[in-house]
Amino acid sequence: MAKSDAKLDRRQFLQRSLLAAGTAALGAAALPAADAAEAAPPAPAPTPPATNPTYLAFGPDEAALLESIVNVLCPADHLTANGVDCGLAFFIDRQLAGAFGKGERLYRRGPWRQAKPELGYQLPLTPEEFFKAGLAAADAACVREHRAHFTALAPADADRFLTAIADGKISDDRVPLAEWFNDLVLPLFNAACFADPLYGGNQGKVFWKMIGYPGLPAVNGLNLTKFRGKPFPGSQTPQSIADFS
Repeated sequence: MAKSDAKLDRRQFLQRSLLAAGTAALGAAALPAADAAEAAPPAPAPTPPATNPTYLAFGPDEAALLESIVNVLCPADHLTANGVDCGLAFFIDRQLAGAFGKGERLYRRGPWRQAKPELGYQLPLTPEEFFKAGLAAADAACVREHRAHFTALAPADADRFLTAIADGKISDDRVPLAEWFNDLVLPLFNAACFADPLYGGNQGKVFWKMIGYPGLPAVNGLNLTKFRGKPFPGSQTPQSIADFS
């Protein structure tokens, strides 16, 4: 997805995403998903294809919306297949269905007061709950803006809609959509692209190959010294955890 102020090709975007470490702290508190749109009845959401019957965190409608989002962020082109075929939705589902999504390492007793972002995650929702609330709120906002569900938008319109959310131009009374997208959706998307394929995303090591990352050999101390600032000879045949198992 291109930012509104500067167009980046996919290689530049993904390279910059790889260098961006960590997830920014989330700000204002979020509540369950927004109410349905007020105006004329929206165009019906298309029936989601039965792409992956093994989602753990998402129901069929949520999975269809997630798949649409990752396909907008990672469209099929000469560099990669689309986001779903690269395993990105699968990775996100598994992360949200596991310890991270359940908030097992988060303080969960409140009180839930608005605080400075640098103090960390401030929401009463687990990451899984926040992700789902954001999906519903974003789709409701899409209905208000376009009289259609997000899954029914043309790719260019869907891209502009996500950009508007990221820029804070589309809001919801109960879910902070800009924080949801920038601090939860995008970090999970970036992790899905560059994580070891063992975790579901980056299938075929396609993103590693695209940026010339050799996988596990990159963390070897001797390699770090020997090839610092130089192309790694095994960059087009990267090795994952599974290759050493």
